[in-house]
Amino acid sequence: MSKIEFEKQEILCVGEVLWDRLPTGAKPGGAPMNVALHLNAIGQKVTVVSSVGNDKAGDDLKLFLEKSGLETTFIQTDPELPTSEVLVQLDANKNATYEICEPVAWDNIHLSESLAQKAQQSGLLVYGSLASRNSKTRNTLLSLLNGNTINLIDVNFRKPYNQQAVVEQLMQQTHLAKLNDEELLTFASWHKQSAENEKDLVKWFSEYYQLQMVCVTKGEKGALLYADGQLFEHPGFKVKAVDTVGAGDAFLAGMIAALFEEKSWEQALAFACATGAFVASKAGATPKYDRREIENILNQGN
Repeated sequence: MSKIEFEKQEILCVGEVLWDRLPTGAKPGGAPMNVALHLNAIGQKVTVVSSVGNDKAGDDLKLFLEKSGLETTFIQTDPELPTSEVLVQLDANKNATYEICEPVAWDNIHLSESLAQKAQQSGLLVYGSLASRNSKTRNTLLSLLNGNTINLIDVNFRKPYNQQAVVEQLMQQTHLAKLNDEELLTFASWHKQSAENEKDLVKWFSEYYQLQMVCVTKGEKGALLYADGQLFEHPGFKVKAVDTVGAGDAFLAGMIAALFEEKSWEQALAFACATGAFVASKAGATPKYDRREIENILNQGN
């Protein structure tokens, strides 16, 4: 069993909500929203915090969230900035690259008394590095991180929004981290760490930032998890990929759900990999969730 204990069962996901403009059409997206959608489908109590524009795209996003079973109480409406849209391109291997416009509504998330109270009622606060690109949202987030929650950063480097000073300000208040292998190398380069041994690098990363848990995703090569001074590996599950949009978000949701269900580190890592593989096998970041299908993928490794 993992040693992470959540005092409260509510989860708060803070950051970007948007429309991914894929070659196949528009799909709702944004890492915090994707994680929240998956957690809700898994059966966790979760709330998403963001902002949309006073426009049809924003209305449609809120309607989508409501139909998906998520409340929109903490989805603010910005009177001037538009709802975010991201242009997504897929390469021959179905891997995604993103063109992110700015400024948009989620760059301007305000701190309110009700939002501060909601954070205090939560046991886990999930946030990414991308939404902190603007000082307004970053300051709101930093205020929320000052509470008694366990804080989990979903590193989401999108050039040019991967500035060391901004990211490391967030890392100072982080307990758990999820990132991919390329992002790990970026952290290593900031501190002139050797990239020759990935396992040593994960251990360094955890110790340098004083983290309780680190997850490193490696695409089709699976994932690593470092916690309690132990390193766990999983080779991942082989599925026919439709696109990789949202697969990392699904991995994170699977990991969080497994930790809330008090599974062992090994079980949590396997369930996270299976959840990520499920989403990679579907179109878009938030396909209709099917736990039975995820369990079938999970059983491939048994």
